Parts: sequence; structure tokens; C-alpha cells
Amino acid sequence: MASIDRRPNGSWQARYRPAVGATQITRTFHRKVDAQAWLTAQTAAVQSGTHIHPSRGKLTVGEWCDSWLDGYGTRRSSTVRQARVHIAQIGAAFGDRPLAAVRPSDVRAWTAKLKANGAADSYVYALHNRLSQLMSDAVHDGLLTRSPCSRRTSPPAGRPRPYVATTEQVFALYDAFAEHQRPAVLLGAFAGLRTAEVVGLRVVDIDFADLAVCTVQQAGGVELKTAMSKIPVPIPAELADELAASIEKFGGDHVVTDGLRGPSSTWAVERAVRAAKRRLPDLPTDFRFHDLRHYFASLLIASGLDVKTVQHRLRHGSATTTLNTYSHLWPNRDEQTRAAVGAVLRARPSPEDQRR
Repeated sequence: MASIDRRPNGSWQARYRPAVGATQITRTFHRKVDAQAWLTAQTAAVQSGTHIHPSRGKLTVGEWCDSWLDGYGTRRSSTVRQARVHIAQIGAAFGDRPLAAVRPSDVRAWTAKLKANGAADSYVYALHNRLSQLMSDAVHDGLLTRSPCSRRTSPPAGRPRPYVATTEQVFALYDAFAEHQRPAVLLGAFAGLRTAEVVGLRVVDIDFADLAVCTVQQAGGVELKTAMSKIPVPIPAELADELAASIEKFGGDHVVTDGLRGPSSTWAVERAVRAAKRRLPDLPTDFRFHDLRHYFASLLIASGLDVKTVQHRLRHGSATTTLNTYSHLWPNRDEQTRAAVGAVLRARPSPEDQRR
């Protein structure tokens, strides 16, 4: 399976076959000791299952990205588009380099350069996650023995505190919207629906008997990303009445319409937000429709609901996501902690009482 031979010119040629019937792999060295060391390392890799064929090791990052995208194309179209945007940045930095030539120090230098060029922390973090995904899949595919990405190379997540509008701002936005679009504001601020969910919500998705909104699709009938997103959101009778009145007035199959009985679009809702901001100087210039969802979260937290309940109302995949985003909104419990411990200490019998 493996051997070392001396060639007529005095060099040493090491050879081995990584598997029965496989093409023989050879390499020439000036010294026998170097040939033996290389051969020992290669045969050990074959036996441990970590062997990388030299021809596969020459694959560039750009070539692997193209191959990886071919297999990733079965995902949702929006997910694939986001991956292509990330890979364009990765290709610009590492595209021509062999996969095996990318080192952890290269990854750290890349993320530092992105940040120095003004990229947001959250975007740099997302790009690193994508590179990590690509490299991990390369390891799984037998192209690398280990990924250059790890916690040591990962930049900070960079989660800025979300903007929480006031109740007055929410209703001012509601009034600034065209009447047929106003249910969108109500669903965002008082049910926590995302823009695409608001636009995709049909009349049949509202349970007026049990008072719940049941999202089952996004704009254009596109399936929701996760099963968690399909959890019904309870709504009060007041909100149900508002939605029912709008449905009766504007008709159509969808709750938010274009005013002509047809469904609205995410573009139309976002355009309405931009138009409202021009008329409402109290709203930040970077205010988004999604910020209504943050208002909904703050409303639940201020009402005393626990983390798990808020997680389910927001339909987050985990309580960690909820805490990472909204932990600063929960009230400070320092005084309650002091009171609880102090009550126990005050109830302890004094030395005099114990002697009695």
C-alpha cells in the first residue's frame, strides 16, 4: 500500500494508495526522512478517515462556493438570495485561494477589515457565520480536515437595542396610513406579525370565535419559514372588532388589501411607512414596520408576562432569541431581591431569643 524508493538522481519518492483500486499518489523529497514523515502522516490520515486527496485539496473557495450553492438551491428563494449576497463578499476576499490555504488568522483579518470599512457588527457576524457554514460543509464533504472558523475567529454579534415606539407614535402611524392599510399597523403592533405575514394574512386565518390570529403563509402564498411561526396569537375582542369592520368595508380574501379587494404587498406597506415618517417628525428616520413588533414585545413585558410566554407570542424559535433581543425591557428586580433576602434575615431569631 505504501513504499519509499530511491530514484537515480538521488531523490526519494514516497507512494501510497488511499484505497484499494484508487490512483497511486506520489511525492518526491530530497531526504528519505522527509519522505518517511510525509508517508507516515498520509497513511495515518487514511486509517483515521481524515485523508484529503491532493487533487481535492486544490479546490478554491470560489469553486466550492459555486458547488455549495448548487446544493443549497432547494431552500426558499429569499434564503438563497441572502446566501448569494454573503458569498459575493466571501468570494471577493477568498475566491481564488485553495480551501486548505485559508487560516484562522485570515478569517480574523477579514472580519476586522470589514468592520474597519464601516460594515455593521451584525452584518460582519452574519458573513462570518456563512463562511463557517461553507467551511463546515467542506469538512463534512471530505475537502478539509478542519474548519478555519471557530468561536475564536467569530466577531461580536452586534445586536443593537431595538427601537420601541410609544403608544402615541403607534396610533399616529395608524392615522397616517390609508384606511384600507390600517389593519397592518394593528396586526404589527398588537399581534406582533412581521410585514410579509401581515400581507399574507387571509380572512380565514382569523378565528373570530376563539379570538386568535393564525398565520399560515407569507406574502404571495409563500410558506412560513418555521413551524413556530404558525403558532396562533391570541387577540382581544377589541382588535377582532377593528379587523372585522375593515374586512366588511373593503372586502377581499385578505385582511390588508390594496383598497380594491385585492391583497396588499410588502412594498406597499413599507412605502406607507416611509410616507408616514415624512409627516410624523417624532418617528426616527430609520423606523421600520418591523419596529411595531418590538412595540408589541414591550407591551407584553410591561404587562408582567414571563420570558416563555413572550417567546410564544412572538413565535421565536427559542427563549434565548427573546432574551437576546428584549432582556433590557424586563424590569430591574434588584429591590425585590434585596427585600426577599432581607425578609429572611429579619425573621431569624436574635441570640437573646435563641437563649430563651
